[in-house]
Amino acid sequence: MTAAAIQFSPLVPMPFLAVVALLGLALLAVGVSRRAKGSLFRFLFLCVLLLALADPRIVNEQREPQPDEALIVIDRTSSQKTGERLKQISDAEEKLMAAIDDQKDLEVRVVEVTDSAADDRPGTRLMDALTTASAEISPHRFAGAVVITDGQVHDLPKELRGEATEGAADEPATTTRNAGLRGPLHVLLTGKRDETDRRLVVKNAPGYGIVGKEVTITYRIEDKHARKDGTTGRATAKVEFKIDGIETETALVPVGEDQTHTIKLDHAGPTLAEMSVAPAEGELSTVNNRALVSVNGVRDRLRVLLISGQPHAAERTWRNLLKSDPSVDLVHFTILRPPDKDDFTPLNELALIAFPTHELFVERLDEFDLIVFDRYLKRGVLQTQHLANIAERVRQGGALLMAVGPEFAGRASLYHSPLRDILPAEPTGEIVEAGYRPRISDIGLRHPVTAALMRPGFDPKADPIWGRWFRQIAGEKTGGNTLMTGIQEQPILLLDRIGKGRVAQMMSDHIWLWARGFDGGGPQGELLRRLAHWLMREPDLEEESLHARVRAGKLTVERRTLKDSVGHVQVTAPSGASQEMELKSAAPGLWRGEVAATEIGLYRLAEGSLSALVASGELNPLELSDLRATEDILKPVTERTGGSVRWLADGIPDLRRVDPGRDQAGRGWVGLVAHKAYVVTGLKDVPLLSGLLLAVLALGTLMAAWWREGR
Repeated sequence: MTAAAIQFSPLVPMPFLAVVALLGLALLAVGVSRRAKGSLFRFLFLCVLLLALADPRIVNEQREPQPDEALIVIDRTSSQKTGERLKQISDAEEKLMAAIDDQKDLEVRVVEVTDSAADDRPGTRLMDALTTASAEISPHRFAGAVVITDGQVHDLPKELRGEATEGAADEPATTTRNAGLRGPLHVLLTGKRDETDRRLVVKNAPGYGIVGKEVTITYRIEDKHARKDGTTGRATAKVEFKIDGIETETALVPVGEDQTHTIKLDHAGPTLAEMSVAPAEGELSTVNNRALVSVNGVRDRLRVLLISGQPHAAERTWRNLLKSDPSVDLVHFTILRPPDKDDFTPLNELALIAFPTHELFVERLDEFDLIVFDRYLKRGVLQTQHLANIAERVRQGGALLMAVGPEFAGRASLYHSPLRDILPAEPTGEIVEAGYRPRISDIGLRHPVTAALMRPGFDPKADPIWGRWFRQIAGEKTGGNTLMTGIQEQPILLLDRIGKGRVAQMMSDHIWLWARGFDGGGPQGELLRRLAHWLMREPDLEEESLHARVRAGKLTVERRTLKDSVGHVQVTAPSGASQEMELKSAAPGLWRGEVAATEIGLYRLAEGSLSALVASGELNPLELSDLRATEDILKPVTERTGGSVRWLADGIPDLRRVDPGRDQAGRGWVGLVAHKAYVVTGLKDVPLLSGLLLAVLALGTLMAAWWREGR
């Protein structure tokens, strides 16, 4: 394709030519007014001279037509899986592509918008995808965009929704024009008008709470088509509540009103509260009839009662450890003499108050989370009933730590008391005093309390790298698990579960040698800290546990066990699809497996009697919060660009090409702009007046002027 045009290539600046032309006109006017002969021919000569200086040329352009480009943006997020929307998308895409193929001067780019658990931006990010794709197209070739969606878009700028934005007076608003949409935007809506969908919305929920305290969740059931009760005149719905997968309560609550539900945090770490409302008749989907709230339980001040008996070097070790933890509220008593002892000790060196046995071990015993006996022996201060109360407190959920020494092997040992029934080791009466290095047992290598003490790559069969101890109270294991052993593989550290509570027993009082750094020291701080946290039921230190996490679109499952093998884990996806996962050994006592987490929502895992819940993406995905198709969100954008909004349920519109400035949508059709853009591939210019012709004209006008003046 070629196009011709006349262009000037002046030999002198155009302002100079304009001034000369004006002077020529002025002289012509003066000559005419005075009736001077030859004035007209002189002016013609000036015109020929100016024309020669302007250098007019005929320019021929070789033009290559450029096709326009259109965008087809398809919303394939999770909400589009509802009803027959996928079929509507397929039919509309097929017809649009066929119509575009019939256009010779139109190209198309197809952009698909999806959502995934790996995306840190929630909801349907349709405008981001549209803006990015349109920015790659020249504005002179952008024919327009056709979007196939349900209308639930979550990245629309506030000013396009008619909402005020901060700083709008100082900074330019993000509009469709500077976002790159310099053409019509047509929206083809999937779904149907006035769809019914009941949903449960969490209005307010705390992120954390105190263990043992209650937290309140505010929620609301939204359903515009809910049927009202003829008696009360209000619509109601049944709501079911679950805590960590266990059903706790059901309630009949009004629809459309804020409601509250209170839960009690009974353990540290995340507590997953699940609320689900009964489905409504004819609703789109029940996927948003459920809401999840994760509340992280944190302990308030951990109350510890430390009772010391025989003075020894390790007493300060226990006290320093517990006092260094800001979350521990420590009550420490040291009992050195029985109450009936009568000697010559000065009064100012005796206790100022009587030991509050009744208050501590009868009235306020339930207030203590952990009771520690450090080399205590029976002196008559604690009666049999007091020790029986401690044993019962453990069975009801308390925790007991026994750090024993030589007194435990004697006749005044606490083993000869009601505590005997809850202790995992029985003393043989022998006290072994010889140098040895504590070893982690086979079970200890699998138990999270002691497994972390081993350095990576260390051979468990080799000699331990920490310092030696020199005393061990011989005992026989009667229950629980032995985590550390000493001389002749006799137990040193034992853990056991008694009823709802837990017991730990350490059969040596030489851990202070590690604290002093003797013979290289040892990990006494880490060991005692993990031991105390296990007694307090820290979820990460459970020896039989099932955990899962979702990162970067991968579901990782970890199974902690003391057994030699584990079974397959049953994984149930948010959609209800189920599969079995095989776990592989990752470390002693730790088994791990991984699968792709392609769905957004709650995954349920089960292995034997253990179960776990993990959320992929948001707990309550924005994408699934409202599944009803709507035209209200994108309508302001289509109005600004001259586009239109059509429901695919009314039929798929035809596709037409329109000239710039014409209507871009009509009854039964949508239009894409035909810019008729081109690229100049060649250029040829020819002088309009040759040099000979200019010479002839110049001489002719001069001779005519001379002839006229000579008459």
